[in-house]
Amino acid sequence: MAEVVVYSTMFCPYCHRAKALLKSKGVEFTEIDVMMDPARREEMTRLSNGGRTVPQIFIDGVPVGGSDELHALERQGKLDGLLGIAA
Repeated sequence: MAEVVVYSTMFCPYCHRAKALLKSKGVEFTEIDVMMDPARREEMTRLSNGGRTVPQIFIDGVPVGGSDELHALERQGKLDGLLGIAA
């Protein structure tokens, strides 16, 4: 299974939506809360090539974007492959 990292904040509905999709697939992920941590937010922005909104989601170190992009991958049938989930 792929390594998944989600940069998020506690009160972000898009973060909750993205994490719910990952959980529904049985995917474990590392969550990094950037709400009160400017250094982590800066790290997130750098790693995501300028993404400043949350969530920012990484699969095996590759930035995939936010909740909308994650759900688009699911609709296109591409998410399971990226996550290493057998179809």
